[in-house]
Amino acid sequence: MLLTVLLYLVVAIVVALTGRTFGSRVFWVAAVGPLWTLGYCVWAASRLGEGARIETWSWVDPLGLTIGFRLDWFSVLLLALIGFIGLLVFIYSVHYFPPDRDIRRTAVTLTLFAGAMTGLVTSDNLFLLFLFWEATSITSFLLIGSNDESSRARSAATQALLVTGAGGLAMLGGFVLIGEVAGTYSMSAILAAPPSGVVVDVALVLVLLGALTKSAQVPFHGWLPAAMAAPTPVSAYLHSATMVKAGVYLVARFAPAFAVDGPWRWIVLSAGSASLILGGYRALRQNDLKLLLAYSTIGQLGLLMILFGVGLPEFALAGCVVLIAHAVFKAALFMVVGIIDHQLHTRDVRRLRGLASHWPMMFWVALLAAASMAGLPPLLGFVGKEEAFDALLGPDAPARLALLIVVVFGSVLTVAYSARFLWGAFGEDVDRVDDAVTLADVPRPSRSFVVAPAVLAAIGLVFGMVPGVMSGLVADSVAALGLGGTEVHLALWHGVNAALGLSFVVVILGAGLFMGRRTVERFQAAVSRGPSASAVHDALLKGIVALAGRVTSVVQSGSLPVYLMVLIVTLVVVPGLPLVLAGTLGRPVDWIDSPMQPVIGLIMVVSAIAAAFVQRRFAAVLLLGTVGYGMAALFIVQGAPDLALTQIMVETLGVVAFVLVLRHLPEGFTPTNLRPRRIGPVVAGVAVGLFVFWFALAASSVSGTPTPSADVISGDVPTRASGERLIDRSLAEEFLARSLPDAHGRNVVNVIIVDFRAFDTLGEITVLLVAALGVLALVRIDRRDPSGDTPNSTESIDPGEVLR
Repeated sequence: MLLTVLLYLVVAIVVALTGRTFGSRVFWVAAVGPLWTLGYCVWAASRLGEGARIETWSWVDPLGLTIGFRLDWFSVLLLALIGFIGLLVFIYSVHYFPPDRDIRRTAVTLTLFAGAMTGLVTSDNLFLLFLFWEATSITSFLLIGSNDESSRARSAATQALLVTGAGGLAMLGGFVLIGEVAGTYSMSAILAAPPSGVVVDVALVLVLLGALTKSAQVPFHGWLPAAMAAPTPVSAYLHSATMVKAGVYLVARFAPAFAVDGPWRWIVLSAGSASLILGGYRALRQNDLKLLLAYSTIGQLGLLMILFGVGLPEFALAGCVVLIAHAVFKAALFMVVGIIDHQLHTRDVRRLRGLASHWPMMFWVALLAAASMAGLPPLLGFVGKEEAFDALLGPDAPARLALLIVVVFGSVLTVAYSARFLWGAFGEDVDRVDDAVTLADVPRPSRSFVVAPAVLAAIGLVFGMVPGVMSGLVADSVAALGLGGTEVHLALWHGVNAALGLSFVVVILGAGLFMGRRTVERFQAAVSRGPSASAVHDALLKGIVALAGRVTSVVQSGSLPVYLMVLIVTLVVVPGLPLVLAGTLGRPVDWIDSPMQPVIGLIMVVSAIAAAFVQRRFAAVLLLGTVGYGMAALFIVQGAPDLALTQIMVETLGVVAFVLVLRHLPEGFTPTNLRPRRIGPVVAGVAVGLFVFWFALAASSVSGTPTPSADVISGDVPTRASGERLIDRSLAEEFLARSLPDAHGRNVVNVIIVDFRAFDTLGEITVLLVAALGVLALVRIDRRDPSGDTPNSTESIDPGEVLR
């Protein structure tokens, strides 16, 4: 499985290198990826049996992270759709894009997207799934905005990225919560033994946010119609057959384990029902064929959410059939629209007339695909709709009755907009005949251009007439979701039953709705539409930007004292409150270890207080330096000469820097009075002092086992002890035990500095280097070239600039 994903990366590189030479024919090279995926599906299906194939590699051992792939029959179903429709889309793209145009970027991105979808539906590790999930969002962003000269395309791409990206981040939070509660991030392990509790309920809501945004469900549906700015092959592949199914895939995986927990079913069924109705209603009033298909996709994705979100076997069975049918007929319809737009340069139904007689082959392809979308026999869409009705007509009538009414009403809308699509594209009834396209001057599409949608339409017909050939795959897919035990017998004719009666009623009502389309149009025009999803998104985005500006103007005021105050208060409050609430110290405090400590401490305290009240700047610098050197003296008394040396170096550099700056400042401080606005900094300073004092006491009193510190060891035995300190015995023993065998050093302190805590040492070196460079810059201020524009006189140097 990993090799299959990596193959797409290799193919993308080859496409990038050869695309300029081949032009649109480079899609023949890109088709190697989907073709390989189809072959892999056949190979895996012959070896899967009733189990699953799992591949796992260690990633980060200390964190228990792995790279895990899982291939079961439900993954095979999705992989087959990704590979087969991807292959046809790439073949279709050869004819759709101009042969002399450099389309390497589109071909490469589409190839990478196919690889990301392959990884998504086979990932077993939640973090790996999220990685591929975001990869599909990024590649979709690039494909939607491929025409970067169009402001509409750029806006649509940004909207899609923001909506799906925000949902992806929410989903990641849910994954982390579920993984922490379950103790594993393996999806198969979590679904086999699902955790429960309030935390899991919150996590599931976050996961559903990711799924609903990705599958363009209400109220996050606005990005999908906007994404129709992408080229038609992109819409056919991403926004009908594959990417938008990622959310459905995630819901299908999680529903059997979590559908009965918390608000899962309420969220999924509410969003799915709203999407089914709203998508169908909005599709009825679209004049752009591509937008009509976009809103119909929202509605049919809502139906899939309902079927998979319930988490019951009969619903999942119907969901698998509808999933296949939708991918087949919707990709075919998008390709038909692409051919119309490619040849006629319009998708407006008000400008199309007589295509049925002019392009008969195209008409029959569109007829089969649209009839399957409407759920008419003997097509695959009819089989899926029958299975959905049959599941909704089962027991537990009160709960299923509401869903049945929603699905029936949504199916009526589906029949109506399917007829609107077919009649609008190929019929004679237009509102603006004078502006209709003259077909006599338009060349017919080549047969090779029509092959891809024709194959998909034919598959919908063949699988609809003999759906039993899919029974085994559907049964195994349902079992792979953890819903086995249901007998699957797909057939076109199940006799006269309630499901067939509902299908008949749906077709009659849908046809009536289409026949009365003028009345429907007047009703839709009379009803207040309200703001569209895109308008709401734009308003929300503007509000966020305005709010960010307001917040920035407050928290980024440009005042250095304010910034320091925020840092100081955060430093004191965040770790200080838990420290105070912890109560007493871990052990009695030894206030004095050496008679030199109180002497040095008294000198430091007196110097610090004097520095706050002295009037001359130079004297204040010397007093602050005394405090720093006093700290170095304490390090020496405590037996840490290396720390003392570092402290002396830092203090020396600091004193030198201050002295150099003081040359350009007044000799004394400006006398100031203690005003009310200065009380805050005084209180903050005192709070920092108390916090550091208390923190030092708490840290030194952590319970542990007295362990002799050692400067030199031979093997694991200390050879020179400088006293006993209360430290964590396990950490001390770890350092002592690993110093010689792992780091080949006998001086434990040196080994800790350069091996065990090398990054800390690197940070200290970096601080010293930055300080040294700053001092060097100050020293060189008076040594600039007098012949240049920069003066060498210190009289014109702004002290504020020097400080900055």
